[in-house]
Amino acid sequence: MLLDRYEPLFFNANFKEVASGSIAAYRGELVVTEGEIADDQGRRKPPVEVMKQAIALADGDKLLFISGSLDEFQYYHGFIDKFGADITAETLVILFVVNIDNPFIADVNGARAVFIPLVQGMTWNELGDLAALDKSDFKGQGAAEKVVTMYNALKGNKYKFAESTVELELTRTNNNKRVNHGAV
Repeated sequence: MLLDRYEPLFFNANFKEVASGSIAAYRGELVVTEGEIADDQGRRKPPVEVMKQAIALADGDKLLFISGSLDEFQYYHGFIDKFGADITAETLVILFVVNIDNPFIADVNGARAVFIPLVQGMTWNELGDLAALDKSDFKGQGAAEKVVTMYNALKGNKYKFAESTVELELTRTNNNKRVNHGAV
């Protein structure tokens, strides 16, 4: 199962569970850039970068959906190094990025990946807005089934963002930082 292979990249995991049959879902953070090796036993320091609020859905060894938030678009290549081999034309990829100004669509291994600026907010809530879902649409569902519901609502969306390339957009990043609110 694909998510079992990703398990070493799970960080601050909320859950990994089976929705039905061979479909499994994950929510938490995913390591994008690993920390350096800290000792002779091969233990690592904390990750340099993680994809925050990550969501992944797989059917067996096929990645159906991956989403999350990157603090800097410059970490995109680390994301591709870890997960790019499993992204196909059938994979739904929606990434929220703190330091981009405008949303865009780019080809990622044949998938039409959607990149959306997000300085503050929650990935799950933003996806729900994109899918036009509310809490009642998830009533009575388990955690993994909620991810399946979100995926099914999002996969038919036609995003009207400009087409671009990752390479071009990497030259257009800004200095935005994630805005956090709440208790310190």
